[in-house]
Amino acid sequence: MKRFIDNDWWPVLEPEFEKPYYQKLRKFLVEEYSNHKIYPAMNHIFQAFEWTPFSKTKVVILGQDPYHGPHQAIGTSFAVEPGVKIPPSLRNIYKELDSDLGIKPVNHGYLKSWAEQGVLLLNSVLTVRDGVAFSHRNEGWEKLTDCAIHQLSERPEPVVFILWGNAARKKVNLINTDTNIVIESAHPSPLSANRGFFGSRPFSKTNAALKAMGERPINWQLPENVEME
Repeated sequence: MKRFIDNDWWPVLEPEFEKPYYQKLRKFLVEEYSNHKIYPAMNHIFQAFEWTPFSKTKVVILGQDPYHGPHQAIGTSFAVEPGVKIPPSLRNIYKELDSDLGIKPVNHGYLKSWAEQGVLLLNSVLTVRDGVAFSHRNEGWEKLTDCAIHQLSERPEPVVFILWGNAARKKVNLINTDTNIVIESAHPSPLSANRGFFGSRPFSKTNAALKAMGERPINWQLPENVEME
């Protein structure tokens, strides 16, 4: 099989790509990309895995499905291209970051510097149709991303899993909570941020957990100026 994730995620996930559910998903995607506007671009579907190798993953921020507006989705949870208006959920993430660690918001939503430090920005579903949220739900992506979560959970080196909102919190069943750290709260979207996301302090909690593991904490301060590669 042609290798399409160019790091150590490939041997972890390759068995999934051979399974009937993924073959069915692949046919579905060929059809969708041929007949509709789908996000992200095909070459960015696995961006989260490309940015954060399996062995380097220290933290997982789990999202649901990609943004479904033009120029937003780049294959990672919550992030957008440089120059794109910051979506409301990410704006609220920045507000909590400021409240938690005193880190002032930057004027972009390109989170690559987090990913390069070991923060896997993973969505449960990796593609979406233009303007139709959740349109690729239950087509097979969840099986692949559940496998990724479970494989990280079983790794000898522990991981901090940040689960925001009910959909993400259900994934706790895939995680060995004896050996990994789980940080849960309401989702940062404007509909739910006031119901437990604001004040949850996920960034300082994550860094405290990483220090306790003997790992370097994440520098959550994003660079002011960025360009998409």
